[in-house]
Amino acid sequence: MNPTVFQMIEQKIGKRVLVTLDRDFGYEGVLTAVSQEPPGVWLSDGEAVTFRSTLAQPLPQIASREERSELFINLNAVLRIEVLH
Repeated sequence: MNPTVFQMIEQKIGKRVLVTLDRDFGYEGVLTAVSQEPPGVWLSDGEAVTFRSTLAQPLPQIASREERSELFINLNAVLRIEVLH
């Protein structure tokens, strides 16, 4: 039986993640919980991050950070979740 998306995300609880909401914006923080109704993730020690890319550097890099505390992010708005090392 294949794991669901929620089960795969739950395996990452306690790790620092980068959640991308669109091409230019996302959040970084420690994954603390996953909820199914509404579908979402909770982050602690969160930071709002802004991405910037240029012709010389086409891969988006974090350009700025703004501190946040606890965050709930609805999975319907998420493009990508990355585990940071």
